[in-house]
Amino acid sequence: MTFNYHNSLLREYIYSGGFGLERETLRVDSDGKLSQTAHPFGNDAHISRDFCENQVEIITPPTDSPHEAVLSLYALHKKATAKLLSLSQGREYLWPFSNPPYISGEDEIPVARFSGSQSDKMTYREYLARKYGKRKMLFCGIHCNYSFHSELLKAGFDESGAKSFRKYKDAVYLTLAQRLTQYGWLIVYLTAASSVSDPSLFDGATDGNVYASPRCGDHGYWNEFVPILQYGNIVDYTESIWRYIQEASIVSPSELYYPIRLKPKGENRLDHLRSNGVNHIELRMLDVNPLTPVGIFEEDIAFIQLLILYLMSLKDDEWNEAAQRTAVSNIKNAALYNDERILIGNNGGSTPIREAAAEVLLKMRAFFRSLGAPEDIFNVLDYQQRKINDPENRYAVIIREKFGGDFTAKGRRLAAKYAEAN
Repeated sequence: MTFNYHNSLLREYIYSGGFGLERETLRVDSDGKLSQTAHPFGNDAHISRDFCENQVEIITPPTDSPHEAVLSLYALHKKATAKLLSLSQGREYLWPFSNPPYISGEDEIPVARFSGSQSDKMTYREYLARKYGKRKMLFCGIHCNYSFHSELLKAGFDESGAKSFRKYKDAVYLTLAQRLTQYGWLIVYLTAASSVSDPSLFDGATDGNVYASPRCGDHGYWNEFVPILQYGNIVDYTESIWRYIQEASIVSPSELYYPIRLKPKGENRLDHLRSNGVNHIELRMLDVNPLTPVGIFEEDIAFIQLLILYLMSLKDDEWNEAAQRTAVSNIKNAALYNDERILIGNNGGSTPIREAAAEVLLKMRAFFRSLGAPEDIFNVLDYQQRKINDPENRYAVIIREKFGGDFTAKGRRLAAKYAEAN
């Protein structure tokens, strides 16, 4: 499944699309300790909570561009910080890192409190705490949701000769999910921003200094098995997830900790996905970047869209169990700090990650040049290329230099700076 970018109508909508961001963050008090107060945002649809009571999730509405998505995130960040600064029990702040501050013990990590008709949410979180430990659940990230413009999909459908638009659309997103998983290492390599952590995070189990992104590495958000999914059609895809639930490997689709998810419109349930088809794709491997108040740069969202467009021009590649396991291994390798790490190809060969990243960027540049892309497209590619050309431009390197040593104290000061700048 590929897009024919020589189709003039399809090319008209190539740079259009839908964007949504979900930023996870922790609430901390003026000492930089995890807040022990109740979630202060009520039932705000755009400022919710995730695993624990002190973990905020800021959710933008759908937007039409990376720029609008970031503007929306700024507006919600401003709203959230204003509320936290006015709390009667004392000021609180949004922690600006993916890695949490100092943790004295798991008693500081209260599971999110839900009651009544939502009590099952609390039961589920208590299950996660027992199975994975509370510390791991404190990792915060940014999820980027993307959908193709409806006219682009219609143009592709008309040219494809397919009989069902629903099936065609599902096939497009299934192909994209496969390819984004295969190339997920590149996104992690270019956006990893968690190279500093407090020793209490790992509780002596491992050295956090080996990571550019612990949450994407071996000790991060992964299941106890490598999921092997079927991408032939949406029924096979949902059945391959359901199989893990039946085997009691996981208790719900939400527990499938995978870098890419396909989402239906409305409630995220397998039966909805199977019955109604794919509405958008979710990328879950982005760190919260402390170099910006809202945790993500517009240039990185724009690059993700360009990567998506490029990937949909490629020919189908073998995507068997071995290839899926290799993709997960490569993402974990990309999460390491050491810039000399290697990637494993489906043929068993290996390539230094910087060399592999440079090759993809070169091919993307040639692809967009063939389309006569505007100059701002190449500015986005240049922004990423600088990280490859000089490792000192990688977020992980910059962040380690700025925030290494006394991580919690520096994080507390940065959190206050970002809050009070509003």
